[in-house]
Amino acid sequence: MSSTAPGVLDEAGILRALQISKADAAAGRVTESDQLLARIAEAAPHHPAVLNELGVRMLARGSAEQAQALFTRATSADPRHPALWANLASSLKALGRRDEERDAIDKALELEPRHLSALLQKGAYLEETGDVRSAARTYQNALECIAPNAPVPAAIADTLQHAKQVVESDYNDLTRALEEPLVAIRAAHGQRREPRVDQCLDILMGRRKIYHSNPTWMYFPGLPAIEFFERADFPWLDAFEAATDDIRSELMRILVADREGLQPYVDYPVTMPLDQWRELNRSRRWSAYFLWNQSRPEAAHIARCPITARILETAPRCRVESRAPTAFFSILDTNTRIPAHVGITNTRATVHVPLIIPPDCGFRVGNTTREWVPGQAWVFDDTIEHEAWNLSDTPRAILIFDIWNPLLTAVERSMIQTATEVYVEHYALPPDQIR
Repeated sequence: MSSTAPGVLDEAGILRALQISKADAAAGRVTESDQLLARIAEAAPHHPAVLNELGVRMLARGSAEQAQALFTRATSADPRHPALWANLASSLKALGRRDEERDAIDKALELEPRHLSALLQKGAYLEETGDVRSAARTYQNALECIAPNAPVPAAIADTLQHAKQVVESDYNDLTRALEEPLVAIRAAHGQRREPRVDQCLDILMGRRKIYHSNPTWMYFPGLPAIEFFERADFPWLDAFEAATDDIRSELMRILVADREGLQPYVDYPVTMPLDQWRELNRSRRWSAYFLWNQSRPEAAHIARCPITARILETAPRCRVESRAPTAFFSILDTNTRIPAHVGITNTRATVHVPLIIPPDCGFRVGNTTREWVPGQAWVFDDTIEHEAWNLSDTPRAILIFDIWNPLLTAVERSMIQTATEVYVEHYALPPDQIR
C-alpha cells in the first residue's frame, strides 16, 4: 500500500514520496500512484522533479500540450538539469515544434554532452530531418556512452538497436566510398595489404577500440603497442613447435607424478586489494608448474622436463636477478575465466606454446581474439589488456615464458636489466611484489 504524503514536505521527503509513487506505478497500482502524485503536487506545486513526473505521465497518456507546459515550468525552476530539457524536447516533438525541439536537445547536451537520452533524441532529429550522416555520428556518440556489458534499459532497447543499424549502414557506405581510391593505391604498390592502415580506419569508424600499453610497473616509452607480434620475426620458435609433442609428454608425466608441484598462479596476501583477482587468488583453477620462477630455477621440476628446459635455453629470455626469466606450464581449469588484466612492463614480451587445447577456449589481447592451436606458438605484449577463458569440461594447458621485447636494443636491455636489479635491491622487494 502506498504511503501517504504529509501536507508539508522537505526536499528529501518530496523525492522519497516520488519514489513511492513511481514504485506504485511500476507495480500496476496506477490509481494509488496518481493519487499520491496529486498530493505531492499539492504540497510542492513548483518543485521541478514533481513537475517533471507530472509531465512524463501526461506525455505517456497522449496529452502533449499539458506535458509541454509542465516541462517548461520544470526547466524554468531548474534550468541546469539536462533530463528536464530532454523531456521538454520529447513533448515538443509530439507537438511538431521541431525547431524548438532541436533547441531543447541542444540545451540538454550543452549541460551534459554525454547525456544518453539527449544524444539519441538528437540522432533521431537529424535522421528525420534528412541529415543521416550526422545522425550516424551522433548515434555513435550515444553508443559510446554505454559501458561494455552494461544492462540496457528495456525502454530504450529498440532505440539503441536502431541506432546501431544506422551507424553500421553509414560505416558500410563510408567503407565503399574509401575502397575505390584505396584499391587504386594498393594496385600501385603491388596489392599489398597495410594492416596498420586497416586498424587506423577501423578505429576511425568505431569498429576497434584503442588499447595502449599500460604496465602495472615499468613503462618503456617509444615502443609501439603491438598486440601480437609477427610470428615470422621469431624463427627460433620453430624448435618449440617441432617439439610440442615431447613438451606435452613431459607435462602429462607431471600431471600424473608430481601434481603437488602445481601451485596457484595468483597468490596474493589476503591483506592486498584483490580487485579482479578475488575469485582466482590462491585458487588451483589457474595453476602453474614453474620451471623458472622470478629467475630462480626449480631444479626438481627442470629435472622432470629436460627437453622443455633445453629448448627454453635457446630462447632470448630476460635475465634479471630475482625477476627473470620465468617459465611455467599454465593449467586453466574447466569453466574458468582469467579476467582482463595487464602485465608489469613492456620491456618484455610473453610467449605461449599451446599444448592441450579443448574446444571453447579463447584468448584476447586488445582488439584481437584468437584460439590456441597445439603446436602454433605466438608472442604478445602482455601490458595490453588481455584475458583468457576455458569454457570446456577439460583443462587447458600451455607453456608460457617471457622474453625481451624484440624492439629493444642490446644496450637498452642491459640498462633495463641493471636498473631493475638496483630498484629491487634498493627497496628490498620480495618476488611477489613485481611479477
